[in-house]
Amino acid sequence: EEALEAIPARLARHLAGVGILIDDFPDATTCEEMGLESEWDLTGLYRGTPLGHKSIDDPARPPDTIHLYRMPILLEWIETGVDLRALVRNVVVHEIAHHFGFSDAEIAALEAEMEGGTDEDGSLG
Repeated sequence: EEALEAIPARLARHLAGVGILIDDFPDATTCEEMGLESEWDLTGLYRGTPLGHKSIDDPARPPDTIHLYRMPILLEWIETGVDLRALVRNVVVHEIAHHFGFSDAEIAALEAEMEGGTDEDGSLG
């Protein structure tokens, strides 16, 4: 909840209908689809169609979801010593950014903005 509250309002208003699911681990199908060697290798996953690729002419689709995987997140926390709230926020922000179709550079800019910084021109990228 804290991670979602930190999302800038101009973006948060576009998250209506995106489900946030928390599981201990990704399921076997997800591991296979992602080519993971271990269920411990994935902390979060966005499933859906990024906003910029949606159209009112599209056939009905399942709702967009963000999956957070509790045990891999906790393992990363233990291994890195990063603040747990910051780690969860980073995973949530990264997956939400996929919902917007952001590039890696745009994701980094969003994270910087949420930490109080912006790009040189004051924008997100």
